[in-house]
Amino acid sequence: MGIKRLEELAAGMVLASDLKAEDGRLLFKSGTELEDRHLELLRRVGATQAEVEEDLGPLDEETLRDIEDYVRDFFLYVNPDFPPAVELFHFVLELTAKAVASGWELPDANTRRAANVEHMEDIFLKGMGSPEVIASHETELTSFPDIYFRIREILQDESASSEKIAQVVSTDMSLAAKLIKLVNSPLYGFPQSIDSISRAVTLVGAKELSTLALGISAINYFKDIPPELVDMGTFWRHSITCGVFSKILAGTQTGLSTERFFIAGLLHDVGRLIMFKKLPYASTEAMLFARENSIPLVEAENSIMDFNHTDISKALLAAWQFPQSLSDIINFHHNPMEFANSLEPAIVHIADNLANAMAISEGGMYVLPGIDEAAWELLGIAPSPFLEEAALQYQEQIDTIMSAFF
Repeated sequence: MGIKRLEELAAGMVLASDLKAEDGRLLFKSGTELEDRHLELLRRVGATQAEVEEDLGPLDEETLRDIEDYVRDFFLYVNPDFPPAVELFHFVLELTAKAVASGWELPDANTRRAANVEHMEDIFLKGMGSPEVIASHETELTSFPDIYFRIREILQDESASSEKIAQVVSTDMSLAAKLIKLVNSPLYGFPQSIDSISRAVTLVGAKELSTLALGISAINYFKDIPPELVDMGTFWRHSITCGVFSKILAGTQTGLSTERFFIAGLLHDVGRLIMFKKLPYASTEAMLFARENSIPLVEAENSIMDFNHTDISKALLAAWQFPQSLSDIINFHHNPMEFANSLEPAIVHIADNLANAMAISEGGMYVLPGIDEAAWELLGIAPSPFLEEAALQYQEQIDTIMSAFF
């Protein structure tokens, strides 16, 4: 099944679910094969989209079994009896089958292995450095750009004016350009082009834009990760995907700043970046262990290093004096129900799983970290039609948003 915009619908497509008008009237029943007259009616009544059956092409039984086995491996740590997980599994199964029918080949075992980096040396060995020591060592090595601290001060100052925020952000041309590109992306969907920081502040909001600026300036700190250690394009694609889904999920709740959740999702694995820099060999060992044993990467980190990336992020974000409200979301995204305000880390927790799930049909490397059922239920979201609609937004946005950052 797939949700198609009105302009994408064509005669011959078959509805996968009942199509109703805004007032609830049934227009066409599930299974209806669309004809030109149906499409004309949809245009007249102002319909914007419809769910249709996907044409997966001639996939034989053996290929379908291979696809199911491939996808199932990623769901080993997800409760197969949890209804939202079941729907997510079938949704990903269909995405993957569609990709294969379009010519994509299922990855073989060798592609799930990391590069050999035995020549690298870790600054800290197992048992010799706590997360706090590793984080403090990193923050002592290189100072953040001045713009980071100036933006952080703005976020801490409740009286900071929009003009002040625009003035500070505009002093960093690279940061300002990325922000302008981001607010003009599908992430916001403004009907008119935004051509200045002051205009962006007006439309997005002062604190919201400052939060975006803070996140972008933090990303710029990690430009020297060894390329032979990890594919940073893949890393940031996952991070941005998590940010997109976090923003979408936050939008389903009342009274939440969606920009804050985009940045929390974007930086949810920031501790892993420090591990790449200071523990390259151990990090690679953890990645190999996770891939070859089909276990969540966070569990592999615990096995190899006796701590994981969230332990690093707690120490790191504290050393950076990162806003506590953002730090808490990032630090508890693997165990959201242990935090007092569980809803906020629950959003990034679910988004992280969705980001991993979306990567499966693109050659994903890691199994889903596991969906906390209480976290999903806390959000109160029905998997259908949310998964289809969120995936459509993701597919429309991801490449443009990626280009805004890199």
